[in-house]
Amino acid sequence: MCGFCGFTGSEFNGGTVIRRMTERIAHRGPSGVGFHIADTVSLGVRAENQPVQNAAGTLTIVFDGEIYNHRELKPELEAKSDAEILLTLYEERGEEMLNLLRGMFAFLIYDHEKNEIFAARDFFGIKPFYYGILGGEFLFASEIKAFLEYPGFKKKINPAALEHYLSFQYSVTDATFFAGIYKLPAAHFIKFKTGKAEIKRYWQADFTPDETLSIEEIEEQIDMVVKNSVKEHQRGDVAIGALLSGGVDSSYVTAVADKVEKTFTVGFDYEGFNEIEYAKNLSEEKGVENISKIISTEEFWEALPIIQYHMDEPLADPAAIALYFVCKLAREHVSVVLSGEGADEFFGGYGIYREPLDLAPVMRLPMFLRRFLGFLAKKIPFRIKGKNYFIRASKRVEERFIGNANIFSLEERNQILRDEHEPRKVNESSLCFSGISPQEITRPYYEKAKHHDDITKMQYLDIHLWLVGDILLCADKMSMAHSLESRLPFLDKEVFAVASRIPTRYRVNKQNGKFALRRAAKRNFKDKREKKRLGFPVPIRFWLREEKYYNIVQNAFKQDFMAEFFNTDKLLSLLERHKSGKEDNSRKIWTVFIFAVWYGELILPQESEKS
Repeated sequence: MCGFCGFTGSEFNGGTVIRRMTERIAHRGPSGVGFHIADTVSLGVRAENQPVQNAAGTLTIVFDGEIYNHRELKPELEAKSDAEILLTLYEERGEEMLNLLRGMFAFLIYDHEKNEIFAARDFFGIKPFYYGILGGEFLFASEIKAFLEYPGFKKKINPAALEHYLSFQYSVTDATFFAGIYKLPAAHFIKFKTGKAEIKRYWQADFTPDETLSIEEIEEQIDMVVKNSVKEHQRGDVAIGALLSGGVDSSYVTAVADKVEKTFTVGFDYEGFNEIEYAKNLSEEKGVENISKIISTEEFWEALPIIQYHMDEPLADPAAIALYFVCKLAREHVSVVLSGEGADEFFGGYGIYREPLDLAPVMRLPMFLRRFLGFLAKKIPFRIKGKNYFIRASKRVEERFIGNANIFSLEERNQILRDEHEPRKVNESSLCFSGISPQEITRPYYEKAKHHDDITKMQYLDIHLWLVGDILLCADKMSMAHSLESRLPFLDKEVFAVASRIPTRYRVNKQNGKFALRRAAKRNFKDKREKKRLGFPVPIRFWLREEKYYNIVQNAFKQDFMAEFFNTDKLLSLLERHKSGKEDNSRKIWTVFIFAVWYGELILPQESEKS
C-alpha cells in the first residue's frame, strides 16, 4: 500500500510543505515515509524504501500499486522492488514500457536532466492520480486532500462537477469538484515540462467478440484466466483475506484462491439486507474462517462524514459505506484482501444490461412509431404498468442509458439548482452552471462503440465511466482509509482479453447476466444453486422515512451553504414527498445529502483541517 504527492518548482522546496502534504495521506502507507527534495522538485511518498533512483541518479520514481508480471519482464531483477523494475523499464523503453505491464499502478518519474515529469495510471484506473497546474508548476497526489497543504491552493468548487454528479452520482469527468484539479484518466500517461502538460492514451479497452467460440470453450478460457489472475494477485508473503459479499464474483475469487486465510462480510440490522449466512456457508465449504459484522443504523450514519472526507469528492453510492466497514473489519486481521470488482462490467452482470432484450418487441418497430408510443405514455397522468416501458423503448440506448446510476435528469437538475440570476443567499462568488446534459458527457464513448450492439455499448460505457468513477474510487479510498491493500483479480488485462472475445449472447441473455462467467464459476462450488444478487445492499429508502434520519437530512438541506447551490424549497419538497410514501425519492435525496456532508468535511473547514 502506498500514496505519493509532490510538486515542481523551488518556491516551497524547504521541506515543510511536502512533509505536510505527505502527512495528509499517511493512511495510505503508515509503515514508512520518504522524500526527495531538490531545487526543481519535491516528492513525498508513504511507503518503505521509496522514492527510488536509478544508478546514475538522473531519474527518481514514486509508485503506488503492484506489478504482477515483474518476473517475466525482468527475470534478472526478480529481487528488486516493483518501483526499481519500472525505473529500469523506463530507462530502456520509455513510454512503450506501459503496455508491457500487468497490474495496478500509478507512478511518477522525474527526469533530473530534462527537468521533466512522466506519470501514468493503470489500464482500468484502479489506482488514483490527481494533478493540477498552479502558477506554472505541476502538483500531483494520490489523494486530493494532499493539495490542501499547498500554499496558494484554493478550495473553489467546480460547478460543472456538481451538475454532472447530480445525474451520475459520482464525479464523471476528468475535472474534479475542485477547480483546477484533474484526474489522470485510466490507461493514460502525462508528460510535464516548462509549464506545459501533454496527455496521451496508451491502451484502449474494447470488445472484439469471437462468434466461433462455443460456450464450453469460453467457460474453459474464463476459468483458466481467472485462476491465473487470482494466483498472481496472491503474490507476497503477507496474510491475505477476501471480501465476501455473497455474490458470484467475490465467491468465485474466494473459491479459487489458495492463500486466503479469512473472509470478511458485513450486513445491516434491517430485514432483507444481510448476506452473512450465505458468506459463512461458502467459507465453510472453502475451509476458511468467515468474520462478519452487523452494521447498526447508528454506526452507518455516524460514519458518513469521515467516509466522504476519505473520498475526496462526493460519492452517493450507498455501497461505499458497507465497503468502508468491511475494510475496517478486514484490517483488524490482514493487510491485503482480494475483492470481486470488475466482473459485472467485463462479463455483463448488471440487470440493466438485459433491458435491450426486454425492450426488443417494441424496438423492432419504426422509430417514428416508437416515439409516438412514448409520447402517449408520457401523457398518462398517473402510474400504470407498462408506462415506463414504452417511454424507455421510445429512446435509443444513447438517450436512455448514462450508466448504472441515473439520478436527476437535465430537467430535474435545472429545477433544484439555483438559477445564476437569483439573488445570492451566502456570498457574491461567481457560480455558473453549464447546462450540459448527461448525454453530452456519454456521447464520445457511444461514438467509439457505435459498431457494437446495445448491450455491448452499455458495457463499454460503464467500463470507461462508472467502473473508474464509482466502483474503483470506492475500492481504493475505502480500503486505503484503513491502510488495507485491495487487490482486484477480475481487473486484469488478461482477464479482459478473454471477456472481450465473448459473444454478447454468452454475456447477457434472457436467462441471466454474466451467463458464461456463472458457468465457469460453478465448476468451483459444491453448491451449484443460483443465488439472487444483493452485493452490499443498504436500506436507505426506509431510513429516510424514519423521523430521526428524516430530520438529519432536512437540517442538512437547510444549511446556509446549500442555498448557494440549490433551490432548497425544492429539496425539502422531495424529502417530504418521500417521507409521506407518495414517491420513492431516496436516490435523489441521498445524492444531494452526500454532497452536503462532503462539503461540510472538505470545503468548510479552514484552520482545523482533519489529518
